[in-house]
Order: sequence, then C-alpha cells, then structure tokens
Amino acid sequence: MAIYTPPLRDMQFVMHEMLNVTADLQAMPVHAEMDADTINAVLEEGGKFASEVLLPLNISGDTEGCTFDVASHAVTTPTGYKEAYAQYVAGGWAALACDPAFGGQGLPLIVNQCFYEMMNSANQAWTMYPGLTHGAYAALDTHGTDAQKKTYLHKMTSGEWTGTMCLTEPHCGTDLGLMRTKAEPQGDGSYKITGNKIFISAGEHDLTSNIIHLVLARLPDAPPGIKGVSLFIVPKFLVNADGSLGARNGIYCGGLEHKMGIKSNSTAQIVLDGAVGTLVGQPNKGMQGMFVMMNAARLGVGNQSLGLTEVAFQNALAYAKDRLQMRSLTGTKAPDKAADPIIVHPDVRKMLLTAKAYAEGGRALMCFSSMLLEKEHNHPDEAVRKESGELLALLTPIVKAFITDNGWTCTSTCLQVFGGHGYIKEWGMEQFVRDARINMIYEGTNTIQSLDLLGRKVLGNNGATLKKFGKLVGALVAEEGVNEKMAEFITPIAILGEQMTKFTTELGFKGFQNPDEVGAAAVDYLRVAGHLVFGYFWARMAQVALRQIAAGNQDPFYLAKLQTARFYFAKLFPETATLMRTARTGSTVLMDTDAALA
Repeated sequence: MAIYTPPLRDMQFVMHEMLNVTADLQAMPVHAEMDADTINAVLEEGGKFASEVLLPLNISGDTEGCTFDVASHAVTTPTGYKEAYAQYVAGGWAALACDPAFGGQGLPLIVNQCFYEMMNSANQAWTMYPGLTHGAYAALDTHGTDAQKKTYLHKMTSGEWTGTMCLTEPHCGTDLGLMRTKAEPQGDGSYKITGNKIFISAGEHDLTSNIIHLVLARLPDAPPGIKGVSLFIVPKFLVNADGSLGARNGIYCGGLEHKMGIKSNSTAQIVLDGAVGTLVGQPNKGMQGMFVMMNAARLGVGNQSLGLTEVAFQNALAYAKDRLQMRSLTGTKAPDKAADPIIVHPDVRKMLLTAKAYAEGGRALMCFSSMLLEKEHNHPDEAVRKESGELLALLTPIVKAFITDNGWTCTSTCLQVFGGHGYIKEWGMEQFVRDARINMIYEGTNTIQSLDLLGRKVLGNNGATLKKFGKLVGALVAEEGVNEKMAEFITPIAILGEQMTKFTTELGFKGFQNPDEVGAAAVDYLRVAGHLVFGYFWARMAQVALRQIAAGNQDPFYLAKLQTARFYFAKLFPETATLMRTARTGSTVLMDTDAALA
C-alpha cells in the first residue's frame, strides 16, 4: 500500500514564512482574529483524517469501484466510503470555510485548500464527493435567492447534502451552446426539465440523503448558442417547505462510466425526465452562475494534481532510498550492501527532484491563489478586491493546466522510479498515474485553458493583467537584483519577464491577422507563463531560505528548499526557450496538413 505523510512543514513555510498570510487575513474583518496557531492546528488534524481514514481506502476503493443497480438506478460506493464520509461530516470538515450564516466555521479558504490537497493525496476519487459541493455552494451563495439559500445552503454546509454540476451532454462537451436539455415553465415558478447529461462526477451515490444538482438547460424561447443557457437547481429529492425531504424527483442515474481512473467516484450518466427545477439567477444568464462553480472547480482540479504529485513523490523517494540496484558511477556508496540504493543514480534524482519542484511550486501558487480569492471576496478595500480578482482570473487557467500537466508528468516519472514494481497495482503508483490523467481533461481541457489564458485573459485586455503580475516579478527583481546569492534565481525570471512582453505582442499581432496563430501557440504559451509564475515563487522561496541560513538557522529544511530551487531553475525552467521557439513556428505547419491527415 502507498504511504503518505501530510506536508505540514512545507504548508507552514509557504503560508507563514513566504506569504505571511495571517497579516493579510487579519486585515479582513471576517478573519481579524485568525492566527497561525489556529491554522496549523486545524491542518494537523486534517492531515490525520486524510492519512488515517482516506488513504487506506484508496487502493481498495479503486479495486471495488462503484456498483450500479439498474432497477433502482441506485449507486453504492465502495466499502468504507460511507463510513469515512460520516466521519468527515462529524468532524465538521464540510463546514470548514463556509459562511457562519449557514452554519459554517468561517475559516479562510487557504485552510480549506490545504486540507483538500491532503485529501487528494490520500484519495482523490473519494475527495471528489464532498469537493464538488463547494462549487455548487459558491454558485448558490452568489446567484441564489434568499429562499434558495435558506433551503439548500445549511444542508450543503453541514455535509448532509452534496452538490454536482450538470453541464456535459453526449453530443457536446466544452461547447455548451450546443446543449439540448429543455426547461418548460410550469406557471408556479418551477420548471420541468428534460434531457441527458454525461460525465457527472458524484452524480449518484449513497453517502448522503439528497444530492443537489445544478443543471444547465434551455427555456422554450431561449436565443441560440451560449446566450440561451439557464441554470437550475434540480434536487434528487424535492424539499418540502419545512426542509424535510419530499417526493423523488425525475432525475436519476442511467448508468456509470467505465473509466481509466478515479474508479471509486461515480461518474454518472444522468437522465432528466420531467424533473422539477427552480431557476438560479436570470433567464438565459445561466453561465454567470455556472462560471462561479467552474472556476472553483478549476482551482480544485489543480489541487487534485498537486495532491497526486506530492504523494507520488513521497512514495518514489522512499522506494529509491530502499531499493538496491547496481553501484554508483562514482564508486560504491553502500559497501555493507550488495548494491547501492538507486537514489545514488543521477537520473533517479532528476525524476525525484522534478516531482518535488513541481509539488512545492504548485503549493506556493495554490496558496497564493487561495489568498487572492479570499481578498476578492472579503477585503475591505474595493481596489484590492478588484486587483485580486483580476490576478486570480489570469492565474486560474495556469493553476488548472500547468499543475495538472506537471502532475501527469510527475506521477509517471515517479512510477518509473519503481521500475516494474511501479506497474503493479499493489504499490499504488499506477493508480496515481491513472487518476491524474482525468485532471487534464475535465473542467475545460488544458488546451481550452490555454486558449482562455492567451486569447481572453492576456490578449483580451492587451496584456494589462499580465503586466500586473509582471509588476510582482519586477518588484522582486528590484529588491534582490544586486544580491549575488540570489542571482541564479533572479536573473532567469528577469530575462523571461522581459521576453514575455515581446513574445506576447508578437503572438497578438499574428493572431490579429490569423486567429489560428493563437490556437497554434496557446499551449506552449501557457507553459511559458506557468514557468514565469513558478519561477517567481521559487525565487521567493529561495529568498526566505537564504535569509534563514544567513541568520544561522540550522534546520535542514531551508537547505533542501534552496537545493530544490537550484534544480528547478537549472533543469526545468529552461524549457521556456524551446517553448517560445515552437510557439513562434506558427500555424501553417499544423493547418496546411490535409494530405498528412487525409
């Protein structure tokens, strides 16, 4: 079975030493009393839940999978899942960062994100059951009526009910303007909704007494395309005026998808047969509410791959220290043993350090993004709220695509460390690879994220938001530019920061002439932007480590952080040069290929 130790020390480093989150939190009235000890204590307990309750269920749940009963349309989750969910609810974990007005604990979002990273490491498929509820909660909290909030949010906050997002249909995925699900008004404020949805994560299960589906559908007079989509609440069981459960609604599971990974999460085919729903927000404005949920989900998916990268690294590191194979090229390192442990070999170290660098860089970005979301919602200064929202919009596709691309690479290379044993189920490594693969696909494929970043978030406002992040980079460069010990970290991001301006302008000009140029360059562009962001955070982490070492701190944690930063800039960051070159090759080599693709 796989092992897992919650990375609490690194989380504390990022939150308290690099980002100083308590100062930012205390500037917001809702978190004025928050302190580091409280955050640390909550996450320590959260780590125990992840490692002691969820981790032991990961391989067994993957093996057993979910069971679908055709006659009743019911889904039974694997052995132990329901009991684990009951522990999750009893511990108050569902309410962690929810509004106290609905029974929540009101803790900062960053605490919830760190907790979810640990649960994703331990068992991504299980974590998806409560995880999707947060997005549904956010959409209703933002766009729901007072009556809808009163009816649903208390039960979703407590974990008594879970939520889903029902977007995809058999004939359309990302292009939601093509959807066919229909909503007929009934004259009493309700709607009868008919259609079919697929790939609905946690769409049916036995963990809770009710499931609150947020469904996209079309009204009879809706305009064509995405401008004619409305959002509806469609509960599995109707809710009576007193909050009790009423009749079974006309929404049910028509079957489960048979998948490569996340096998213990019920990815459901959902049938709506005259199901009763209520409108969320305005008619034909459903994407406003759904985007709240989708953006939350995109941050969550990045967090899933962050969790898998961390747990894959931990297992590969432990194996590399123990597995004996050959002798070191520079001479015997373990003379008392028949061979040296494989960690002495350079390429094994490269694979391990790649996973470590991407995990720790991803954690820094995830925590920073969580604080931006917190400021966007709760900071008393309107200018800070606006600035935070703009930066978060820029970083969201990077969180989703860059971290999940890296997660796929890292789980695969960590499996490689195990050699043939990694390919065998009992070690757990092959499951990490299979589970990681979906993260690059759902909530908008990574190509869609790349198009969103370059086409909308950057070129859409002539690089204004990108320049805002560039100012953060510039400030760090100005602060440390004359510090020789920081040169190996500062010089690369300073150079790339300058190159990004020319690179972006060039792509924008070419895209104006031929939009396919944007499509051809977008994926490479996102990875370049991802390295600029990771480079900025790795430079900041190196800055903290160097200062601690200079002050005489002997904690090996800081030396490890410095060594990982050096590896990242030496071995991973230089990918940007190749990416910019391939992005500049243009679209012709892709589009003028009818013969090749005949």
